[in-house]
Amino acid sequence: MKKRHEQKLIILSMLLLLALNIPLLLLFDNAACFLGLPIIYVYVLSVWLFSIAITLLILKKYHE
Repeated sequence: MKKRHEQKLIILSMLLLLALNIPLLLLFDNAACFLGLPIIYVYVLSVWLFSIAITLLILKKYHE
């Protein structure tokens, strides 16, 4: 794997660590719902899907 791809994945990991950190999660821990789901679930799943999509883009460029 190229060094720049490794660096991008490390930066993504650090952003995920910040996005899924407890103080930030507590901002979304309330009784409000979005499409019938608690906001915290929507936030965690959105961050997770976003990270999968970005990782896929980074790794796809590596194999081309």
